[in-house]
Amino acid sequence: MSSHPLDPLTADEIRQAASILRRDQGVTDRWRFASIELREPSKQAIRDHESGAAFAREARVVCWNRDDGQTYKALVSLTDDRVVSWAHEPDGQPNMTVDEFLECGQALRREPRVIEALASRGITDLDRVLIDTWAYGAHLLPEEYSSRRLGWADVWYRKEEGGSPYANPVSGLHFVVDLNRMELLELEDDRSVEEPQTMGEYVPRLVPGQRLREDIKPLEIVQREGASFSLEGNLLRWQKWSLRIGFNYREGLVLHTVGYEEGGRTRSVAHRLSFAEMVVPYRDPTPDHYRRTAFDVGEWGLGFMTTSLELGCDCLGEISYLDAVLHDTKGEPYTIRNAICIHEEDNAVLWKHVDAQFGAETRRQRRLVVSFHVTVANYEYLVYWRLYQDGNIECEVRATGIMVTTHFSEGRQPPYGTLVDARTYAPFHQHFLVARLDLDVDGERNTVHVIDSQALPTGPDNPHGLALVQRSTPLRTEREGEQDYDWTTQRAWKVVNEHVRNGLGTPVGYKLVPGGCFPPMLDPQSPVFRRAQAIAHALWVTPFHEEERWPCGEFVVQSREDRGLPIWTSQDRSIQDTDIVLWYVFGIHHITRPEEWPVMSVDTVSFWLKPVGFFDRNPALDVPPTIHSCHSEEGQ
Repeated sequence: MSSHPLDPLTADEIRQAASILRRDQGVTDRWRFASIELREPSKQAIRDHESGAAFAREARVVCWNRDDGQTYKALVSLTDDRVVSWAHEPDGQPNMTVDEFLECGQALRREPRVIEALASRGITDLDRVLIDTWAYGAHLLPEEYSSRRLGWADVWYRKEEGGSPYANPVSGLHFVVDLNRMELLELEDDRSVEEPQTMGEYVPRLVPGQRLREDIKPLEIVQREGASFSLEGNLLRWQKWSLRIGFNYREGLVLHTVGYEEGGRTRSVAHRLSFAEMVVPYRDPTPDHYRRTAFDVGEWGLGFMTTSLELGCDCLGEISYLDAVLHDTKGEPYTIRNAICIHEEDNAVLWKHVDAQFGAETRRQRRLVVSFHVTVANYEYLVYWRLYQDGNIECEVRATGIMVTTHFSEGRQPPYGTLVDARTYAPFHQHFLVARLDLDVDGERNTVHVIDSQALPTGPDNPHGLALVQRSTPLRTEREGEQDYDWTTQRAWKVVNEHVRNGLGTPVGYKLVPGGCFPPMLDPQSPVFRRAQAIAHALWVTPFHEEERWPCGEFVVQSREDRGLPIWTSQDRSIQDTDIVLWYVFGIHHITRPEEWPVMSVDTVSFWLKPVGFFDRNPALDVPPTIHSCHSEEGQ
């Protein structure tokens, strides 16, 4: 058993959960395990453990029977070796799995109709063919197959060994597949576009005339005395920060019990920080793309898509890594080596002032970074949580990888994307990320205030029109908690604990400083929007509920409606002076560019959690200077 209630499931615990269901529920080899994860304990159970109480371990499991397609949810007690609950989910299709992706590609390569269609295009080396399988939304399912677990696939081709398959789309060729039977149901073949001569390779040896730059000197980051943080199991401590690192199949990296030490005690900032959904609709109605909407968290899982990190490539400096343990569809565990990277970074100046008489006082800024990288087909998402010495928390997401492209006939470029190569365009699309922020600012009884800056009209008390005030409006119910960003007022949202006052007599708080907000620009009746109504607002606020975890619903594959946030918030529950969760929607409105082909440099988006009255003054006054010349003699 694990040493802390929040530690992810171990390999043995994963095997045990699967074994109990085989023994007690008749789960056979004809079943697949979609997910096996820790059922996280309550906040009270964690407090009890810290006081010395024993804790129980439970696993949440989703599995399905390939013979009849029926889905079941289980809660398994690992401590008591028994099934606590077993429930049929008649309307739910579990998340897609890595095993299905691989098996679907293998099955289609053996299918005579697929072999024939590729041969007619001059493609006979099937080892160079990439078959990329996507999940369906219910509105787009062929009616005659609506009761089945379906995938649709498009095709890409490597022109030479080691080449990029995404450089060569096989336009107009798509497959509809029964994923339980691995059976080809339909082959869509439109050969209306002649393949152009393009250059979509990015590996240097495959780029004609490519010469690497020779004027770059080594950049080395050395901490001769080691890093300033400590890692004990999953407990991470750095300067005044402490937190526990979690990981699961769906969200990937999770930060638990984030706190800041002050006055000899650890003050809580957040109970849990993670990404709960990512919606990527392609804004192109043409046959190659109208089905191309990804729910990368709900359909695939960031954990399952996490890749191993390499020193000097993904992470630089004095690095500590954590592995992640997940499972395949047989319930067998496997390890992702170096799934999480932890390191310190220099980040230029923290604070500085030059006094005309006594000179400069300067402090270098250092931050702790906890990161993981995800590869979802053609795209990479690089997630960085950064803790700062002055109490700030930054979350940054970088998107890179390779854009989806499509060929078109001469003079017939669709208007839904950008020309990036000869008769080749990259469709416009959007990346909506939903961060789940369970903040506990000095305790669980919190209230969110919407903060707007307002210029007062010119008048007797404001003769020059200079007055600027801030309006703070508490959000009392879930309907009021449906918030949109307002650039004209520089809107932000502050989480306040009215029961704890700082030394100045005002309530303590943390502010969500938004970034990357943009509207969905979707018809409210469109299939995509109906499945992802969570993207309708930049912020939602709900009271904490253990089962309210997924903003677009638990079962997103082949969903018809969003069964998450719009259903929960329709209750219009109180969100004032209680345990609350913020759901922040941000991302990248991706208008594609030629400079992003054949591989994208990172596109970056971020948001901040900043203390506002959480401290009485700058908490980074005690950061020491790095070298003697950074401070005056009088300032010592």
